[in-house]
Amino acid sequence: MSETELALMRRIDELHLEHPFAGARMLVRLLRREGLVVGRKHVGTLMRRMGIEALYRKPNTSRRHAAHKIWPHLLRHRTIDRSNQVWALDTTYVPMARGFVYLTAVVDWASRRVLAHRVAITVRAYSGLWLEHV
Repeated sequence: MSETELALMRRIDELHLEHPFAGARMLVRLLRREGLVVGRKHVGTLMRRMGIEALYRKPNTSRRHAAHKIWPHLLRHRTIDRSNQVWALDTTYVPMARGFVYLTAVVDWASRRVLAHRVAITVRAYSGLWLEHV
């Protein structure tokens, strides 16, 4: 490893300590303000090599809330053998450059066809999606 690359890694580490939320793109901008010309992919590679990553709050949609009721599984002993017998509604988040968008879909369990879908910036925006298609 060259002396200039070690100096660059040292400066990336210093900037990471000052701005722990900064990813490769932000670090590149900070380095360019200091007159260092370096690419985003190179900074990302060096960050991985040093074992550092941007710290930010990641969505925690899988952990259950203690106050929420656990509903029984009503379809456990039911055979699903035809279309339009059972529909499922699923909402998932899609990470974007700034935040997330939420994708909600109504799926027919027998045919696995998507009957309807919507994209929204809030989870609650399409909670009534299934009512549109009943």
